[in-house]
Amino acid sequence: MRIGVIGCGTISSAAVQGIAGDGHEIAVSERSAHHAAALSEIFDNVRVADNQTVVDRSEVLFLGLMADVAPDVLGALRFRADQKVITFMAGLSLEEVDAMVNPARAVAIMMPFPGISEGGTPIMMYGDSAIVSEIFGARNSIFPVANAKEMAAYLCAQAVLSPVARMVSDAAEWLGEKVSDKAQGETFLRELVASSLSGMACAPLIDALNTPGGYNQRLRLHMEAQGIGPALKSGLDDML
Repeated sequence: MRIGVIGCGTISSAAVQGIAGDGHEIAVSERSAHHAAALSEIFDNVRVADNQTVVDRSEVLFLGLMADVAPDVLGALRFRADQKVITFMAGLSLEEVDAMVNPARAVAIMMPFPGISEGGTPIMMYGDSAIVSEIFGARNSIFPVANAKEMAAYLCAQAVLSPVARMVSDAAEWLGEKVSDKAQGETFLRELVASSLSGMACAPLIDALNTPGGYNQRLRLHMEAQGIGPALKSGLDDML
C-alpha cells in the first residue's frame, strides 16, 4: 500500500516500524522530525515529506496528531475521495475525524501500544476491521469493538497497564532492597506477570493461586482489604 503518516510521534513511529518490512511505500510527516528522520534512515521505503505531500502520495493515512491541534493541521490539507484514514487520536470520535478529512473517509480508530513495533501486541479498534487486520493483523491481535461507546470503555480499561506496571515496579523495588541483583529481580517479576497473564484467563489464574495460606492468597486478600478493587473501578468510572 501507499501509506502516509501525519503526526509521527512515539506511537505512530512504532506503528511504522511494525509494518515497514511489509513492502509498503510509506511517507511520514515532518512533525516530530526526530522520529521521522530516524525511520527514513532505517528503512529504504520510508520517506519524510511535508503534510500535503504525505497526503498526495497516500491511499491510506494514519493520523497520530494530538486532538487539540488536529483541526488546524487537517483543515489546511486537501484530501481525496479515494483515501481511507485510520486515526490513532484519543479524544476525537471517528465521526469527528471523518468531518475533518472530507472527502476522504475516516474508516477506523485504533489505539496502538509501543509494542506494535515488534508485533505481538493487542490492538483495540472500532470501524473497518478488515483494513486494520490487513495492515497489522499478521503480527498482532485485533480486538474489534461494536460501537463508539464500547471503544470509550476499552480506552478507559486499557489504562490498567500503568497501575499494573507501578505495582510490579514497587514490588521490584522492595525485592531489590533484599537481594544482590536488583535488575534480575525486576526482570523475574515482569516475566512472571507477563507469562502468567498471557497463558491463562484471570479467573482461573486467581483460583490457581488461591492456595489457603499461600503467599499469593495472603497478599491478594491484604490488597483487597485495602480497597484496591473499588478504587480501581471508581477510577475507571470517573474517566468514562
